[in-house]
Amino acid sequence: MRHVYQYLIPALWIAWSVYWWFSAQNVKATLRHEPAWSRAAYMLPLAIAIALLALPSLPGDMLAGRLLPRRAETFWTGTALVALGLAFSIWARALLGRNWSGTVTIKEDHELIRAGPYRLVRHPIYAGLLLAIVGSAVARGEWRGMIAFVLAAVALWRKLRLEERWLTETFGTRYDEYRKQVRALIPFVL
Repeated sequence: MRHVYQYLIPALWIAWSVYWWFSAQNVKATLRHEPAWSRAAYMLPLAIAIALLALPSLPGDMLAGRLLPRRAETFWTGTALVALGLAFSIWARALLGRNWSGTVTIKEDHELIRAGPYRLVRHPIYAGLLLAIVGSAVARGEWRGMIAFVLAAVALWRKLRLEERWLTETFGTRYDEYRKQVRALIPFVL
């Protein structure tokens, strides 16, 4: 059972990464993309968040203090959140199809997708990833998970705000109406 606790969540993230990589191979040509410094502004905090969650330990056991009890219920609750969050982001990614990009871009013949998870939130990939990060943090149960979540949330919020600006410029009143009807990350809340 120790191997399940050690490898299940990393296996879920690896499976997600493999899907993400394969699906990124067939996207539309880019008309507009963000500069490298802009991408670095959210990628660096995301990389730190990933390291905080993925590394088995940190030097000197920094931030390894328990936030949640080390119990099977905690692990399985976290694992369920990871699976749910990753599945939600995959659903959103599949619906975006060839419009997707890992960076903030506008594609040729860019489409405004409002079906599936995009009826619930405007940025379901980010919402799903944040839920999966929360799940990873819960399963780990250490303070570093909380810090990883905050870093990821700030990074994705920064990226989201840039996307919102570009989508408003591209789709105009259609996107303004969508923003009025659908929340950014948490249905009916945020």
